[in-house]
Amino acid sequence: MAIRFDRPISGAARFSRLLGAFSLVLALAVLIAHRFGGLATPYLVLLLIAAAGCGLLAAMLAAVGLRSLWTTGAEGGLAALAALIYAAFPLGIGAFAVERYMTLPDIYDVSTDPVSAPDWLSTPKSDQIWLKRNLVTPEDREKQLAAYPELTGRRYEGALDRVLEAVRKVAKQSGFVIVRSTGTSELDRDPEDGPAKLEPGDEAVADAPGIIPVPTPRPYDDDVAKLIRGANGVTLQATNRTLILGLRFDMLIRLREEAETTFVDIRVASRYGQHDLGFSAEIAGDYLKALDAELLGIAGG
Repeated sequence: MAIRFDRPISGAARFSRLLGAFSLVLALAVLIAHRFGGLATPYLVLLLIAAAGCGLLAAMLAAVGLRSLWTTGAEGGLAALAALIYAAFPLGIGAFAVERYMTLPDIYDVSTDPVSAPDWLSTPKSDQIWLKRNLVTPEDREKQLAAYPELTGRRYEGALDRVLEAVRKVAKQSGFVIVRSTGTSELDRDPEDGPAKLEPGDEAVADAPGIIPVPTPRPYDDDVAKLIRGANGVTLQATNRTLILGLRFDMLIRLREEAETTFVDIRVASRYGQHDLGFSAEIAGDYLKALDAELLGIAGG
C-alpha cells in the first residue's frame, strides 16, 4: 500500500504573493497618475511610501514561507518567489529614496552663486500640503557647498547674445520651458501654466533709459550699479518635470556680460518638501555639462 504524505501549506507565502502584487500595482498606478494625470506630488510620496511598506511586508512574509519550505517542506515556495519579484520595484524605489535621504543634505534649492543667488522673476507657487519647507538660509548654502563643490558658474569668452542662443537651445533640448525673462524681448511659456504674462520690470533692454550711467565698481550695490548690471545681463526662468517620476523643478539662468566674456549662473529648486534627494544638483550639473558641450571651444576659466 502506497503511503501518501500531506505537505503543509504556508499561508504566509500565499498572502505574500497577493500583498506583493498589490504593492507593485499601487506603485505603478500612482506613478502613472502623477506623471500623466493630476495626482499631486505630496500624495504621490504618501502612496509610494505605502507601496514600499506593503512591499517590505510581502518580502518578510515571503521569507517566512521560504523558511517553512526549508524546515517542513510546506507548499508556497513559488508564491514566495513571486512575492519577492513583485515587491522588488516598490522596494527599489523606497531603498533609493532612503539612501539619498540619509546621505545627501536636506536642501531643496541649489545655486552656482551661493553668496548672491539669482532671485526668482516670479516666485514658483504650489500647494505643498504636508510637504512643507523652510526658507533658504546661509546654512543651506553651506550644506550645498560641502555636498556639491563642483557646482559652479561658467564663464564663456563670447558675446551675451551668442551665449544666450546656446542657453535657450540647451534648455529646450533638456525639456525646460522658459516662462519668464528679463533683459530680452523673447518669451516662451509653459503650456500647463497658460499664457505667460510679463511681470513689472520684465521689459526688454530696448525699454531701458537711453543714457546709461557711468559704471561703478562691482563691490558697490547701489541703484546705479544694479541698473548697469541689469542692462548688461539677461535672466531666464524655466520649469521642467523629471522623465519618470514627473517631479516639477524650477530653474533660473542668469547671464552677465563682463568685458568680452559672459558669465552664466543657474539656480534650481524643487517645488515640494525640504529634501530634494539630490535631484536639483543633478539637474543643474547636467544642464551645465550640456551647455559646456554646446559652447565647446569658447569656455573660459
